[in-house]
Amino acid sequence: MVHFVGAGPGAPDLITLRGAELLKTADVVIYAGSLVNPALLELCRADCEIRNSAEMTLEQVLSAMEAAEQAGKTTVRLHTGDPCLYGAIREQMDALDALGIPYDDTPGVSSFCGAAAAARAEYTLPEVSQSVVITRMAGRTPVPEGESIAAWARHGASMVVFLSAGMLEGLQAELLKGAYTPATPAALVYKATWPEEKVVRCTVGTLAESGREHGISRTALVLVGNFLEPDYERSKLYDPTFTTLFREASQ
Repeated sequence: MVHFVGAGPGAPDLITLRGAELLKTADVVIYAGSLVNPALLELCRADCEIRNSAEMTLEQVLSAMEAAEQAGKTTVRLHTGDPCLYGAIREQMDALDALGIPYDDTPGVSSFCGAAAAARAEYTLPEVSQSVVITRMAGRTPVPEGESIAAWARHGASMVVFLSAGMLEGLQAELLKGAYTPATPAALVYKATWPEEKVVRCTVGTLAESGREHGISRTALVLVGNFLEPDYERSKLYDPTFTTLFREASQ
């Protein structure tokens, strides 16, 4: 059996209970060494075989999974955050289907959630934004036509940009092609939930400058949108003048 497990955003105590138990019982762990906090590996048994997938190709990862399965061993494939976002798990799952190897998927806390917590922010605020765009800049790996940063920026919604901290000049220029202005609030969240976490608040117009000033060029998320401003409308959910399924309006 292969268990895909989301490791969470960084802090070792932010892995799920299920994910932690799977790590404790695994015979083989293949972890994304470039991003997963190695402190999580302390949960593994002393005799667990641990492989760093940052040094492996897809074919090598699959070969290790297949060898473990043939030996009757249980494998944990440990991905950063939640593997449904930029985790490259679909290609692994399809290959396991072809090999007849069973697997399941244990979700994790995504780094975009950790970034909001670090920034003390809520992405969805009444009368400000009710949508969150999770995307990335096109780099060596392209993005589908119609999903450019400039195209998404037209909506002016809350935006979280992954895998783009090394392209802040280009990202800033693309964001300004949409509904955002140079004064639109933004934040760089470096290694959210890790001990070295850093939140740099800026604007879209100062995004690249802020990255240079603070030495942030990787392992950071870019948050963009008016949800970072202090102004918003109170939620109707707890408004005493608003009737819900569970409570009558009191005024």
